[in-house]
Amino acid sequence: MIGWTLGRYFFMRYVKTTLYFLLGIFALSLLLDFTENASKLANLPDYSVWAALGLSAMRIPFIMQQIIPFVALFSAMATLISLNRRYELVVARSVGVSAWQFLLPACLGAFLFGLITIFIINPLAAYGFEKSLEISTQWQNGNVNQVTALRDPWLRQKADGQETIIGAKGILAQGTHLTDVSFFVFNEDKTIKERFDARDAQLKEGYWSLTNVTHIVEGQEPKELLSTKIPSQLKPEFLEEKLSSPDTIPFVQLPRKIEVARSFGFSATAFDMQFQSLLALPALLMAMTLIAATVSLKFVRSGQSGAMILGGIIAGFVLYVVTVLAKAFGTAGFVPPFVAAWVPVLIATFFGISFLLHKEDG
Repeated sequence: MIGWTLGRYFFMRYVKTTLYFLLGIFALSLLLDFTENASKLANLPDYSVWAALGLSAMRIPFIMQQIIPFVALFSAMATLISLNRRYELVVARSVGVSAWQFLLPACLGAFLFGLITIFIINPLAAYGFEKSLEISTQWQNGNVNQVTALRDPWLRQKADGQETIIGAKGILAQGTHLTDVSFFVFNEDKTIKERFDARDAQLKEGYWSLTNVTHIVEGQEPKELLSTKIPSQLKPEFLEEKLSSPDTIPFVQLPRKIEVARSFGFSATAFDMQFQSLLALPALLMAMTLIAATVSLKFVRSGQSGAMILGGIIAGFVLYVVTVLAKAFGTAGFVPPFVAAWVPVLIATFFGISFLLHKEDG
């Protein structure tokens, strides 16, 4: 059985390697995102270099969250390769420590890394992405030329006997704050009665509060209004479920979102899929660690380090692609979210265990 001292040593080596990868990816992602923001936002009045750098820093957790599985794969490979090149694994084997025993600290590190991603990185990613979207929308000040929502931005409401269709280019606060928004109010014969174009629209109790409004009625000159109100029967919970993206909702809030969405008669498949994917993340990272072990334990003695490392990267990439495809099928409702999230992880885990059993135990 692996001792506490040796196990802690292997565990700390894995943790340090993972931190190095995270810091490197953070710096690279920050540089790339800052460069992209500078090219898009540099001409805006409120733009400054430091503000753009802060904006990019807010977005980095959301970007990094997408590549966490690869971080786990490369960290495990780098740790095992480093231990192998220093002959530390050879010495451990010589005193009776099996591959399963010195893989346990790495698997434990991957599991804890998954928990940290769920409970720390994921909430930071959700908050930072929402905040960065709000700041960039304020900078653009009516010059938004792309829809920032990740879901359908058109709404239909009926209040005070009038039907209104609402369209927006920017969606903030999970749907309760719209920017560059248009309200089309219809007559009973389905013809357009009037139109309101507003810089901002915020949903209050029983009405929309519009600011910087252009009021258009057929046959009349457009009127500029500082603010106005449009009656609404929509509830904030309704808009949150209809317009918010599952990726921007913290893990701990997803069960409530699923419950509320179903209470409004919506399909909660997308929220359930996101919840199951995050729940399966620690197991996915452990599967990535096992895949890394299949190509990193004996490469020094075999003389095929390059080919084996490439094989591990390809295997990890295939697992990631399969996971993303399964998530897409689960989100679309073709496969139950639980099955879509857990089956690829279980298959990869069994593959890694089987390969290691054959390689290590014959």
